[in-house]
Amino acid sequence: QVQLVESGGGLVQAGGSLRLSCVASGLTFSTYTMGWFRQAPGKVREFVSAINRSGGSTANADSVKGRFTISRDNAKKTVYLQMNSLKPEDTAVYYCAAKLSYGVGLKPSEYAYWGQGTQVTVSS
Repeated sequence: QVQLVESGGGLVQAGGSLRLSCVASGLTFSTYTMGWFRQAPGKVREFVSAINRSGGSTANADSVKGRFTISRDNAKKTVYLQMNSLKPEDTAVYYCAAKLSYGVGLKPSEYAYWGQGTQVTVSS
């Protein structure tokens, strides 16, 4: 059974930082592209960042470029999202997801497995 478990969310002031983690089990982690998505109340789920199987290629949404960094540790079966210079508009539930194919993916429909999400709230 595949499980993705996110952690690291919380309440932070604007300008602050958080580091999200997602630990995977039940899959061969190193063969999956991993992504982070987010969903704010009343909005559709949107792409944030993705990293390919080796960690050598990443993609980021324009809204987070220069502020968020995705990374992975295949030995620990963990993907991270370092979030700096947080803004109130970053407030959302953040989900990690796994995609079994080459390259990074930008669409939620490309991802087969999802975590339960972790809340990030940025106060102004």
